Amino acid sequence: MNEAIEKTVEAFRALLEEQLSRQERLEKGEAPKDYAALGTVTVGLIDGDGIGPVIMDCAGKVLEALLATEIAERKIVLKKIDGLTIENRIAKGKAVPDEVLSQIRTCDVLLKGPTATPHGGNMESANVALRRLLDLYANVRPVRIPEKKIDWTFFRENSEGEYVLGSRGIAPNDGMAIDFKVTTAAGSERIARAAFEFAKNNGKKSVTVVTKANIMKKTDGLFSEVARRVSEDYPEIEVRERYIDIMTAELIDGAVNATFDVFLLPNLYGDILTDEAAQLQGGVGTAGSANIGARCAMFEAIHGTAPRLIEAGLGAYASPFSILRAAVLMLRHISLAKAASRLESEVDALAAAYPNSGSADGPRCAEITDMLTEALKN
Repeated sequence: MNEAIEKTVEAFRALLEEQLSRQERLEKGEAPKDYAALGTVTVGLIDGDGIGPVIMDCAGKVLEALLATEIAERKIVLKKIDGLTIENRIAKGKAVPDEVLSQIRTCDVLLKGPTATPHGGNMESANVALRRLLDLYANVRPVRIPEKKIDWTFFRENSEGEYVLGSRGIAPNDGMAIDFKVTTAAGSERIARAAFEFAKNNGKKSVTVVTKANIMKKTDGLFSEVARRVSEDYPEIEVRERYIDIMTAELIDGAVNATFDVFLLPNLYGDILTDEAAQLQGGVGTAGSANIGARCAMFEAIHGTAPRLIEAGLGAYASPFSILRAAVLMLRHISLAKAASRLESEVDALAAAYPNSGSADGPRCAEITDMLTEALKN
């Protein structure tokens, strides 16, 4: 038993030293990139796994049609990045192989298809690894349901919580396993400020802070404390606090859910709640996601690789609407608001016309692509 304790203590010491070093870097901060001032913005296009290549083929063709002028003038460069596949990651033994990461670092923003994560073992999720390696600390997910007067925007902390060390837990023996949750004041403050700044700049009335601070008193307690402190700089915005369990119930309560505007959440709770919200909007295939850092940003569909669709031989019917909504978020982020609004309008119209997209009863992804590219050329 003593030997097991010593090994566990040493493993924890290494993790603690690493996280304290990360905290120091966070506290120094980093100036955000001004995309509007760049002569050329390089957009990395990453297929991913499963239905990823299908929907990313659509996204690439749509962007080529939408941004034909900007591409011709070299204001936008679309760069295909290969190798972020489950097969290559397993072969290289890395969540993000070195040669893929080097290509990714040449890009200003990324548009990425879904990636698979092996069950068990120690391989980290490619998404989690990219968020950590590129310090993409803010996961921003909008959900709109106009007929229910719902207009939500979720700000999920993206680089801490349970996920930052999710693949590096400790098993002192065969009968016990320990995972870790990490929260820093600096990490909490930057996501809180991003949420409150968004609320202020977009006329939102409230920010709802979602934690389980009554149980996770140190980590969630710190997140809640920092959020309240940041809120003092935004007296015009109402601050609400909810525990994650009651929040999941209120999100589906038609009597109150339309009263929420902006949500501010630690990593795990944000992952859970945004999937629930997307399901209310029409399914996880309808929502896009932004991962924002100071120097880079990654945009993706919030759904997974749809293995059952692939196994059934129906991959060609995958819905591209989620990745296209992610592209809308990307275009706004790089100061192409007019192009973003045009794409959003066309995607909304097609999504309404084909609510069965993503099933064998709906149109093929290639048909959606053709309809969109034709509309954007006119």
